Amino acid sequence: MEPNLLIIVPCGKHKIWENDPGRGATPAREAYTSPTFTANRAFAERHGDAWLILSAKYGFISPGFLIPQSYDVTFYRPETAPISYQALADQVRQENLGLFRRVICVGDRAYCDAVAAAFSGTDARLEFPLLHSESAEAGIAFLQSYVP
Repeated sequence: MEPNLLIIVPCGKHKIWENDPGRGATPAREAYTSPTFTANRAFAERHGDAWLILSAKYGFISPGFLIPQSYDVTFYRPETAPISYQALADQVRQENLGLFRRVICVGDRAYCDAVAAAFSGTDARLEFPLLHSESAEAGIAFLQSYVP
């Protein structure tokens, strides 16, 4: 049976090391601490057959992936050297992520563009429900009632 729904949650600028600088390696699901990430994670855990985090540094990572320390890499600033779209596409191929029938990215433009490029050439139906949200708060409110 092919998997149905993969939800991709963007990483976030705010990380656990801001409040706990001595903390060591931390699972990705706990490393990102913004209200937006927390809402996106809850949505993904509630509705996805599987969920991944799209890290601008590491690419598509599992919630249990250990992040060794804080980092500041973003798709918004090319000088931070974010992962390339080609590397993301390679991950999609290597991890067979294109076998999912639906892929929902709960991110904004930069993350949606990365997901679209990475899944190009697969049969997955891509959905971007927050693409036109007016604010992070509006996106959080939308996800509280949205059923994919």
